[in-house]
Amino acid sequence: MRIATFNVNSVRSRLHILERWIPEFQPDMLFMQETKTTDASFPASFFSELGYKSYYHGEKMYNGVAVAVKNYEKNCDVEVTYGFEDGEYATRVMMLRHDDITILNTYVPQGKEMMHPDFEMKKEFLSRVREVIERNINSSFMWLGDLNVAPEAIDVTHPENKKKHVCFCEEIRNIFSDTKRGLIDILRKFKPSERIYTFYDYRVKDAMKRGIGWRIDHMLATPELAEYAISCSPDIRVREWDKPSDHVPLTGVYNVRKT
Repeated sequence: MRIATFNVNSVRSRLHILERWIPEFQPDMLFMQETKTTDASFPASFFSELGYKSYYHGEKMYNGVAVAVKNYEKNCDVEVTYGFEDGEYATRVMMLRHDDITILNTYVPQGKEMMHPDFEMKKEFLSRVREVIERNINSSFMWLGDLNVAPEAIDVTHPENKKKHVCFCEEIRNIFSDTKRGLIDILRKFKPSERIYTFYDYRVKDAMKRGIGWRIDHMLATPELAEYAISCSPDIRVREWDKPSDHVPLTGVYNVRKT
């Protein structure tokens, strides 16, 4: 099973990217964040023409989560819900259940500044994710998406300059560590010490060429599911294509029929 997560930063603006990338990687499930479109304007027909059934919930200009599922006829038992149990954060949270696998797709609030109300919202959001993880920790469960946290110094360029950044400050990294407790960082399972980034800021000139980035998109799984992972990596080529997102797809391959 090939699984990918990609903050597209407007799905309608990245169709030319997806049209090229999807046939190359052939994901079984492509989870997206920051789709920035209402449900009425979501390009479901585009994915259908590529052989995918799409599920989505978004709003104009902001947020939005989606998943494209390949070979829908064979995977028609997919169940998708939005938001946490009370429906809050419906355009930032998606839960997919298929067979015995549960996947939580989130677009975690960035937080803006440490003294900004959005930073408190970010911490509260992660607390709610922790509750979801606790309910699923003994099953085949994955948490993926744009999580807006660089967990370690190796996950950001010049960490010494980011100590007060809402995606790297000690407080948020400690909260994130507690949130993901019990889950395996799939990329680090295979590449424990490499500097690897999934986000290259538009505002930084030649960020890709200069190697200035962040690893804030993640794929985390319970030990039961992580056992079946055979690879995980970002596809950084995509950031150099015409009119790209500021994020790149993070891909994982799982031998779910392992015996």
